[in-house]
Amino acid sequence: MDNEFKPDLITLIDEENIEHNFEILDTIENDKGVFYALYPVFDNAEEAVEDNGEYYIMEVVEEDGEEQLAEVDDEVLLDELSAVFERHFEELFDDFDEDEE
Repeated sequence: MDNEFKPDLITLIDEENIEHNFEILDTIENDKGVFYALYPVFDNAEEAVEDNGEYYIMEVVEEDGEEQLAEVDDEVLLDELSAVFERHFEELFDDFDEDEE
């Protein structure tokens, strides 16, 4: 039986047509929309070690009938989402630490 963890990955294309791979860490769906916490996936270990560990919060928006991801421009909303994601991460790691004991 294969119980191996496989992350949810997504590829985004920026304005310069460059692909960037991310792992979806968490999702929030509320009355303000659908939001993802994304962490970059690196091609080599050196890039991962040099990374500062920041994740990105993106909003699902509809454009021309298609769902796309966009940066959250509202600073107040971004702070609220960040607090919720951080609580989710803390709960996840607390549960993980308890499982190891």
